[in-house]
Amino acid sequence: MRWLCNLLYDKVEMMNKIVLVSIVMPFLLHANDKIFECTKVFEERKGELILELERIDEQRQSLSALKAASDDLLNRKEKIISDKEAKIAQDLASIEEKEQNIKAMLEKNRKVLEDINNQKMDNISKTFSKMKPGAAAGVLSDMKVEEAARILRVQKPKTIGKILTKMDAKKASALTLELSKEVK
Repeated sequence: MRWLCNLLYDKVEMMNKIVLVSIVMPFLLHANDKIFECTKVFEERKGELILELERIDEQRQSLSALKAASDDLLNRKEKIISDKEAKIAQDLASIEEKEQNIKAMLEKNRKVLEDINNQKMDNISKTFSKMKPGAAAGVLSDMKVEEAARILRVQKPKTIGKILTKMDAKKASALTLELSKEVK
C-alpha cells in the first residue's frame, strides 16, 4: 500500500505541475508579448529622443552663436562709447582751457578799460579844474546827475564848492546827494 500511496502521490505531484504549467504558461507567454511590446515602444521612443536631443543640440549651438554675436556687438558698442567719452573729455578740457583764457582776457580788458576810464576822468578833471567855476557849473548842469557827480568826485573840495555855488540850487542839491553816496 505504501507503493500505491507513493504512486498516487507522484501522480498528484505530476498533476500539480501540469496544472501549474498550464496556469503559468499563458501568463509567461503574455508577459513575453508585453516585453516584446515594451521593447518595440522603447525603440520607437529612442528614435524620438534622438531627434529631440539633436533639436536641443541645434538650439544650444544657435544660442551659443547668438551669445557670441551679442558679446561681439556689445564689445564694439562699448568701444564706440569709450571712444566718444574720451573725445568728449578731450573737448571738455579744450573748452575749459578756452574759457579760462577768455576769463583772463576779459579781466585784462576790464583793467585796460578801467585805466582808460581813469585816464579820461583825469583829463576831464584837469579840464574842469582849469575852467572858471561859472562855466563848469553851466556844463555840469546840462549833464545827468550821475555823470556830473563822477566828474566832481575827482575835483578838490574847494573847487567843488565854487562850482556848486554857481549852479541852480536843485541841481546842486541833487549833485550833493549823489556825491555823498559810496562809489561802486
